[in-house]
Amino acid sequence: MKYYQIFEKFGLAKNEAIIYETLLNEGESNVANISVKSKIHRRNVYDSLNRLIEKGLVFEILQSRENIYKAVDPDKFSQMLAEKQKELDKIMPQLKNIYQNKPHAQEVYIYKGLEGYKNYMRDILRLGQDDYILGGKGLWADPKIISYTEQFMKEAKKLGIKFHIIYDEEVKKSKHKIASFIGGSYRFLPEKYFTNCSMEIFADRVVILSDIGRHGEMDENSVHTVIINRQVADAMRTWWKALWGIAKE
Repeated sequence: MKYYQIFEKFGLAKNEAIIYETLLNEGESNVANISVKSKIHRRNVYDSLNRLIEKGLVFEILQSRENIYKAVDPDKFSQMLAEKQKELDKIMPQLKNIYQNKPHAQEVYIYKGLEGYKNYMRDILRLGQDDYILGGKGLWADPKIISYTEQFMKEAKKLGIKFHIIYDEEVKKSKHKIASFIGGSYRFLPEKYFTNCSMEIFADRVVILSDIGRHGEMDENSVHTVIINRQVADAMRTWWKALWGIAKE
């Protein structure tokens, strides 16, 4: 294993990391030997040694004829890490305050028709988080997009995306067994709560699908309103969970 690659993660330049590893292996060593063992030009060895001394990772042993160098105990890296963590902990409350009070990305736009529908499905894959659906009508089984849906489901499975769906009662009467096809956890709304809209919540998005037929028909006039707002998405997920409690298994 090349340990110097780990040392680089602590902010060492490549030559510095290689020389430190060389000194660990060689013990006390002069510049000529370090240059040979590390395969770094002698002039560059001097520069890197000086920087390592400044960082407290190497110390110089003064001798009458030629100075030699020795690596400090590798525990030094643990101390460096602890010091950085201490500095980070010190400012973390202020950083969180800045984050929470700064406005985050908010946007509203429209997808339209079948191609727009595919676009929002691509968003689900791209963001890679669970999808919560309210008023599901089995749109994904629409013959016009079923081949795309099948590929979509394969990709979603690879990404570990799970679907939590509250379907309309009408889905039970559908010839296509969409509930078993999509899988995940699902329940059904009482019939009296049917609307021609449905809603999906994933990551920081809420997608409201409108102009949908009673049996999940969709055409080029169907409109899909996308809201990007983390706070709204979190609120909708909370309300979705409340409705899950009244839905039927």
